[in-house]
Amino acid sequence: MRFSSRSARQLALAAGLLGFASLTACNKDSGEYAKTKSGIEYKIYKKVGNGYERRNDVNAEGDPTYKDRVNKVMLGNVQVRTGKDSVWQNSLRDVGMAVPLPLKELKQKGAPDEAISLLQPGDSGVFRFQADSLFKPKMGQPAPPFIKKGGNVIVMYVATTPKLLTETEAQALQPELQKRSMMAQMKKRMADPEFQKQMQAQKDAQAKALAEPAVQAQLKKDDAVLQDYIKKNNLTMQKTPSGIYYQVLKPGTGDKPKTGQMVSVNYNGTLLSGKLFDSSDKMGKPIDFPLGMGQVIPGWDEGIALLNKGGKAILLIPSSLAYGTRGAGTDIPADSPLRFEVELVDFQ
Repeated sequence: MRFSSRSARQLALAAGLLGFASLTACNKDSGEYAKTKSGIEYKIYKKVGNGYERRNDVNAEGDPTYKDRVNKVMLGNVQVRTGKDSVWQNSLRDVGMAVPLPLKELKQKGAPDEAISLLQPGDSGVFRFQADSLFKPKMGQPAPPFIKKGGNVIVMYVATTPKLLTETEAQALQPELQKRSMMAQMKKRMADPEFQKQMQAQKDAQAKALAEPAVQAQLKKDDAVLQDYIKKNNLTMQKTPSGIYYQVLKPGTGDKPKTGQMVSVNYNGTLLSGKLFDSSDKMGKPIDFPLGMGQVIPGWDEGIALLNKGGKAILLIPSSLAYGTRGAGTDIPADSPLRFEVELVDFQ
């Protein structure tokens, strides 16, 4: 595993269960680092009460019991810092839950995999790497400038839990990890002024497109079709200014989701003829997406925002706020108004 590519992304997704404050303090007060033959400097601790005690029985040539843990998975939290103690990656900040740390047969010494192999489940460790040993300048993968400015050293703090998982158990955690990672990335992007400008430009472009004469004509045509549909099906619906009709089937509770929040939605999507073209039942779970970010059709971004947590509704969406003149594959013809039954399962 090399920091320069996949391992860096894996560490960024790792999750934090234990605070690093006491481990950091312990590291400063517990003497010199030990060192493996491959050059990894390390201090390894076992958790005792609310504190840490340094383990002095660690074999620098490798833990002889590691072979019994190969192809199993530890849960752990990771923080990566530069040599000047600037935080580079922070699992607690980025994900907020423990994630799998796969324990594989060691094929490369001097890398994070070897460092983690020194840990017994439940241990914590501080590992120092020379950046040049992790990045590969000759292969076009030089260390980032901020690493060099930080002393050309990378310090990795790892705190594990006592439980070992099977690979199947670890795989079951991936959907939640991906969801939390997306949430963290979205929060970071939402705080970026440049991203906010881009989102505003996207909204302005959408408003301009909807104001086009041809689109307005289609909206009027769709509205007549939807009103006829509502009448024939004895629906009691409200209409938004944009032209979406909605009927709340089950009121939710609490607040409504805001732009940028990750929402989980169950749904069935049909043409007005009743033909089903998509459903969350096919996946066996709700769909997750950041609200108001243009990752779904405009009618969904607007319609889901009308619901409280746990709320269910029917959405009738004009084609211009759905798939427009392009349609969607063979299931949704061009200029098709759509019906969705939706449930806002949760949002964060």
